[in-house]
Amino acid sequence: MATVLKVEDLKVYYFTSQGTVKAVDGISFTIDEGDVLGVAGESGSGKSTLGYAILGLVPPPGKIVGGRIILDGIEITSLSEDELRKIRWSKVSMVFQGALNILNPVLRIGDQIAEILMHHKGLSKKEALEIAAQHLKLLGLSPDILRRYPHELSGGMKQRVVIAMALLLKPRLVIVDEPTTALDVVIQAQIMNLLKQLKEQERVSMMFITHDLSLIAEVANKIAIMYAGKVVELGSADNIFERSLHPYTQGLIRSIPSLKHRRTLTWIPGAPPDLRNPPPGCRFHPRCPYAMDVCKREEPLLIDVEKGHSVSCWLYIKK
Repeated sequence: MATVLKVEDLKVYYFTSQGTVKAVDGISFTIDEGDVLGVAGESGSGKSTLGYAILGLVPPPGKIVGGRIILDGIEITSLSEDELRKIRWSKVSMVFQGALNILNPVLRIGDQIAEILMHHKGLSKKEALEIAAQHLKLLGLSPDILRRYPHELSGGMKQRVVIAMALLLKPRLVIVDEPTTALDVVIQAQIMNLLKQLKEQERVSMMFITHDLSLIAEVANKIAIMYAGKVVELGSADNIFERSLHPYTQGLIRSIPSLKHRRTLTWIPGAPPDLRNPPPGCRFHPRCPYAMDVCKREEPLLIDVEKGHSVSCWLYIKK
């Protein structure tokens, strides 16, 4: 199976007047063709920054300071801005968090979708609008929407439009960042069903970013758990949900309500660290119930404990 994305020791820092924020600090993983990698963690763990880095859109004062991002055989960390523009939407696209903030409020939906096709494919506006109408139909939307403005659409319709734009050029990878934020539960279910259809029928390779593990369980076959700019556990969805290893992952799973099993919901005490000055050793140790002296001194490496299941925790490293 071909590898669509390979990330090696990626580091993305924000250089602020209050100090350097190490938002992504040495992350490595791969996404193969047809894979859906779920990236989960609390707010501030670096999930969205990771997505922006892969798209080459890290907002200032952020900067990629180390590592490599290889997309479909192309190392994009070495590309110029003009070269990056050519691969955005065509090889990698993103469904950004908050569709209303992405769509231009003063342009009709049709103009915004057609612009992508006209720029990348050199089509006339008429040809671009015809293709746009076909894509909207595939996502259950009427072509009449092309003549509307974003404020005339519901939240779910706007999110479908953004997904249609992301899939327009059949990119090798689609990054989906919190696609159900601010949507009611009925529309959330519709969006999640749509993403599952894209995974099963179109074999779209995706990176699904969310803080909600219950959503990841619906679409992802691989999961990366992020904490304070690091990947602390990486494995198949079955491994993560049935045999989670890292105390942080276990805490996240115990906080999910279950309809099958009656249990007392728990939470992870404390708060994520300040990434301008993260704690030494394991970054989770101030909140970890199993913390040992070595956890406070030395950072654990991400090691394979079994095929396809890795964890960064001193509980599983032979000292």
